[in-house]
Amino acid sequence: MQRVPLASHQLALMDKYWRASNYLSVGQIYLHNNPLLTRPLALDDVKRILLGHWGTTPGQNFIYVHLNRIIKQYDLSMIFISGPGHGGPAVVSQTYLEGSYSEIYPEISQDAAGLQKLFKQFSFPGGIPSHASPECPGSIHEGGELGYSLSHAFGAVFDNPELIAACVIGDGEAETGPLATAWHSNKFLNPVSDGVVLPILHLNGYKIANPTILARIGGEELEQLLRGYGWQPIFVAGSDPKSMHEAMALALDQAVHEIKDIKAKAAQQGAFERPRWPMIVLKSPKGWTGPKTVDGVPIEGTFHSHQVPISSPAAHPEHLPLLEEWLRSYRPEELFDENGRLLEALAELAPKGNRRMGANPHANGGLLLKPLAMPDFKEFACDVPNHGVMGIGDTHVLGPFLRDVVALNPDNFRVFGPDETISNGLVALFDTTQRQWMGANDSNDEHLGPRGRVMEMLSEHQCQGWLEGYLLTGRHGLFNCYEAFIHIIDSMFNQHAKWLKVAGQLPWRPKIASLNYLLASHVWRQDHNGFSHQDPGFIDHVVNKKSSIARVYLPPDANCLLSVMDHCLRSRHYVNVVIAGKHAAPQWLDKEAAAEHCAAGIGIWPWASNLDQAQSADVVMACCGDVPTLETLAAVSILREALPTLKIQVVNVVDLMKLQAEYEHPHGLSDHAFDALFTTDKPVIFAFHAYPSLIHKLTYQRTNHSNIHVHGYHEEGTITTAFDMTVLNKIDRFHLVMDAIDRLPQTGEKGRALKQALTDKLTEHRLYINEFGEDMPEIREWRWSCDNAEQ
Repeated sequence: MQRVPLASHQLALMDKYWRASNYLSVGQIYLHNNPLLTRPLALDDVKRILLGHWGTTPGQNFIYVHLNRIIKQYDLSMIFISGPGHGGPAVVSQTYLEGSYSEIYPEISQDAAGLQKLFKQFSFPGGIPSHASPECPGSIHEGGELGYSLSHAFGAVFDNPELIAACVIGDGEAETGPLATAWHSNKFLNPVSDGVVLPILHLNGYKIANPTILARIGGEELEQLLRGYGWQPIFVAGSDPKSMHEAMALALDQAVHEIKDIKAKAAQQGAFERPRWPMIVLKSPKGWTGPKTVDGVPIEGTFHSHQVPISSPAAHPEHLPLLEEWLRSYRPEELFDENGRLLEALAELAPKGNRRMGANPHANGGLLLKPLAMPDFKEFACDVPNHGVMGIGDTHVLGPFLRDVVALNPDNFRVFGPDETISNGLVALFDTTQRQWMGANDSNDEHLGPRGRVMEMLSEHQCQGWLEGYLLTGRHGLFNCYEAFIHIIDSMFNQHAKWLKVAGQLPWRPKIASLNYLLASHVWRQDHNGFSHQDPGFIDHVVNKKSSIARVYLPPDANCLLSVMDHCLRSRHYVNVVIAGKHAAPQWLDKEAAAEHCAAGIGIWPWASNLDQAQSADVVMACCGDVPTLETLAAVSILREALPTLKIQVVNVVDLMKLQAEYEHPHGLSDHAFDALFTTDKPVIFAFHAYPSLIHKLTYQRTNHSNIHVHGYHEEGTITTAFDMTVLNKIDRFHLVMDAIDRLPQTGEKGRALKQALTDKLTEHRLYINEFGEDMPEIREWRWSCDNAEQ
């Protein structure tokens, strides 16, 4: 393709626009008054505390200006993702100049008064953060924690064939594991049904105090690396603004033409090979156009420009003229009129309406969100003719339901997971879809195709990042993962939960679909994997987040899992964590009872209890999770047979947050309702899926907290039988019964005899599994058999 340079007068206008955005960016870091320098800069014009990041900002401003040009010239739908999101001054400046900022925040007006407010609010109490936060229009990626920009960009363009996500990647960010892996996302992008990601590697040489790896490996090695990842890099390097504008304009024209050619050929051919998409490598000085030196220390082009290049003039009065010289170097009088408004000739460079990157609706996904078309989950329910009938595995029952959700929503619902869809029992998905895959195929591959609703890559970071980008741009999804390894994305979950919390307080950001986790292959069934695969602590992490965001569900059986998942997929603006088993397990509730129980979130199971309304319980046997429910009911059956006069109340918890007080969580129970379930003075033997301390944390203010005795995971277990896992952690039926006896002196001699018999039974268990390698027949073949008459 022959590349035609832009006219010099257009490049000159673009340079002025860049100067205006750089001026606004410096102003945000330093000024709270005198925004247009209509008088000499005074000490009182400067903020007393200086916060922000300058080093990446001028390069991002440069990129944004040039992206505006190609949006207008080629009528593109584009969003801007700032990987080094601490360069918040750039995205705030750019959205202000294009007008989208003032439309959302009218008080930040397009005049001198608005400029003063724009400057003052930045990193100021009651103002805005220094990052590309939810408060900034056009942002779907804060960038406070580095590494996820490219993953978010790909998630944004899946099923968005007209969208281009321009993703600025800092060369420091490029050193993170998630970003290094995210380059491979191009193997999953369908050029017909998906949009395009345009990565722009911002190679400015330094992190906070060190050089970056990619800036020091040499141009040839860097090009080989990026080509090895499957990209077609276009290099733009230098420091002279005029030549850099010319080079960047030519590079972006080339990228756009290559993108258009790829998409046109793919649409015409139908069958196509994986394309080599273009990307830009922009090599420019860190802190470009900023101070060259301060106090004899080089600033521009060094790590010293990373944050605030000129320290506070209040502490160093000699820095005040340096700051004024820097600000005036952008010649604001040539950029803004006497009222403080950007000159019309410059304002015309920005795209119009929703083509502005700050106003593109894809960057405010709630505007585009459509409800899922949902099948009736009850049609997928398993028959439960009696309590405790064996099932095929809860997630295996869920699979056909998700299969039909996929079929009914062919372009706005995807299932993400790190190569665990089949392993986690969701094989039914492949009845109607494939794994999306643009790589080479072999004859023995299964369920791979260029279009698919299942996205699998053996990187939890990519699955999480893709799903976040997909949700933030207005679609729905599910992340299925092994329970132990979801911890890999703990910090990514943090960032998304914080985004949801802040975005939920912004009236101009409509709610997006919830982030839904299905955690299977859980702690209690790791027979062949062992200790490395045993960690149920993700839910501890989740419940620390705002109660307006966090939801945790532990359905006891398949029908409850269906009901819970139906609810979660319909929900908005939450993080829903659902933990379920995939192995054959007892089924407790039919579809109607399951729906009723899940709607309540917690409840007494009268068919498992042995008291009527006129009686009070001697002990509460509580459970939360599928295996704890099984072991609790097995313990109840032992107690009811051996100690028939003992009055037992069985309580099952599906919605973990029900345990919190109503003033701590929207789902929380009142003290009166909690006491009706757990009594005010009777022992509660609580079998819990995860770490016992979490139950104590959630219930510590309850009347009967001192009588709640929690059995859960205690970091015990390795490759062993399913039942032995519960024994090693003392959550098994025998330990639950013995604990109840210890807290019920009225059981007397019968209780002591039962406890001794169970102690002997534990010894028998140990000898049996050590000899035969499987659980005793009475464990494997146990079935519930003591329903009350009201069943």
